[in-house]
Amino acid sequence: MNYILNKENEIYYECGWSSDNALFLFLDGNKYVITDGRYTLDAKEKAKAEVIEAKDLVKKARELILKHRIKTLKIDPTNWDKESYEKLSKVTILKNSPYFSHKKRMIKSKEELKIIKEAARLGAEAFEEFKKEIDEVDEYELSYRFKEKLTLRGRRALSFEPIVAINENAAKPHAEVSEKILKKGYLLLLDAGIKHKRYCSDRTRTIFVGDNISMSKFQKFKDKKIQKVYDTVLKAQEAAIKAIEIGKPINELDKIARNIIEDAGYGKYFVHSLGHGVGLDIHEWPYVNSKNTIPIQEGMVFTIEPGIYIPGEFGVRIEDMVVIEDGKVKVLSEEI
Repeated sequence: MNYILNKENEIYYECGWSSDNALFLFLDGNKYVITDGRYTLDAKEKAKAEVIEAKDLVKKARELILKHRIKTLKIDPTNWDKESYEKLSKVTILKNSPYFSHKKRMIKSKEELKIIKEAARLGAEAFEEFKKEIDEVDEYELSYRFKEKLTLRGRRALSFEPIVAINENAAKPHAEVSEKILKKGYLLLLDAGIKHKRYCSDRTRTIFVGDNISMSKFQKFKDKKIQKVYDTVLKAQEAAIKAIEIGKPINELDKIARNIIEDAGYGKYFVHSLGHGVGLDIHEWPYVNSKNTIPIQEGMVFTIEPGIYIPGEFGVRIEDMVVIEDGKVKVLSEEI
């Protein structure tokens, strides 16, 4: 099947190189990268494809499509603006296939799994290093210190902007940092990941800030309500992980975790799906939600991250990445 791509990670997956202004075409078994003069030299050094320089990328793509006499071309319509899509449609029949690159990348190769495992290990190490920097400062300062450890002072990239949230701010699943100051006895939620060879990691810990700070999943809080909520989230996560097996519809994992949280009386406070795939993108297939019925397969990598968020009080989320490899389930960097 002939196809065209315009997103960085999708292009990188196909040829080992990408930029913020490039197209990739697979035509009759030939690989082409079209980019502008700013990136041509780098592309020729790294891309496993024929590199073509052009000012108008879509115009050059049309020329290639006509040259190869391509009758149909697979395209992800969710990625293209209307003008470019219409220009391409005038030279070939476009076969819409939403998210086809994500679905293609859903099953990781052995080499990809090796890279992802290392990303998860390095990310978990950064959590351990950061705990030495936790002090009675505000979320801005904590976030700054956390990013220093995650990136090795700029030597590697973040998977996403880390979440650092204290007490009631942790009740917002995607909390932004504030001037809230951390004190002993408080709850601190940390969600972050790093990139290793462009592949992402993702991890969340909700911890008690006492004399001896731990990044373990087994936390003890002085507040009984927080402890009950925490234990419920941990139980939901562990049950979902235990239930993972090849061939099972992935939405059953969401149901298992959600039922535990609902039975404990906190169902309305679990406001997101159970997890998502992780790879070149921080959020990719397979999505672990109530609607996705695809079977769990060898080579998948996804998160299990149940949460309970009580507005105005606190939030708890525990997240780990899991990989299905050699018929077994492995939790990546659960503890180091």
